[in-house]
Amino acid sequence: MHSITRQLARRCTPSLSRSIHASRPLLRTDNPIPANDPNPRTPHSPVSQTNALPTSSEGSFDRTLRESPEQGEQMRVAQAPNRATTWARSQNPREKAMVGPRFEQTIMEDQPRPLAAIDLIHAQPVSWVKERVVSCDGGGGPLGHPRIFINTDKPQICWCTYCGLPFANEKNRKHIEALPHHSYPLEPLGTPEEVPKIGSAMGQSNTGRPLEQR
Repeated sequence: MHSITRQLARRCTPSLSRSIHASRPLLRTDNPIPANDPNPRTPHSPVSQTNALPTSSEGSFDRTLRESPEQGEQMRVAQAPNRATTWARSQNPREKAMVGPRFEQTIMEDQPRPLAAIDLIHAQPVSWVKERVVSCDGGGGPLGHPRIFINTDKPQICWCTYCGLPFANEKNRKHIEALPHHSYPLEPLGTPEEVPKIGSAMGQSNTGRPLEQR
């Protein structure tokens, strides 16, 4: 009796395992890229011609949803409104990420598109100082950072390793101005990206009061 039971168990186990594996759903993505595929598929743009047709926003906005395919494609491939490409190796290009049915017939203008901070910080002008050592706390307060001290002896632009604000010593101004390329503006240009400062470079506050943001 026991031998018959063991034989039945051996016969049923493989079929049971096969049924379990067969019932598992296959994992799929919007844009699968098989490894070593000799004929990789080219992902197509999800921007549709139907986006050019006016569509009711159903009360979400006070205007109809409408976008030209050319404008939508330009917004889809740009990494940020102020930067066209990626700025880190770990970033996924936006044109590769925004593909597949998830973004079909999507108004690209209404998608989250934050500005690239790496370009915003490089729009801040250099703070010229006379001290050999300056401090930076990011403006203080809960959105600032721990205060660090920056040595400005070298004839170059020295930036804060936390927030990226640039500093330079006045004695090195002529040498720095003679350089062919500058990673930061040497003087305020009046662009919207600039954050105005009141007072010296040591106190980076718009209002001049402590614990307030730049």
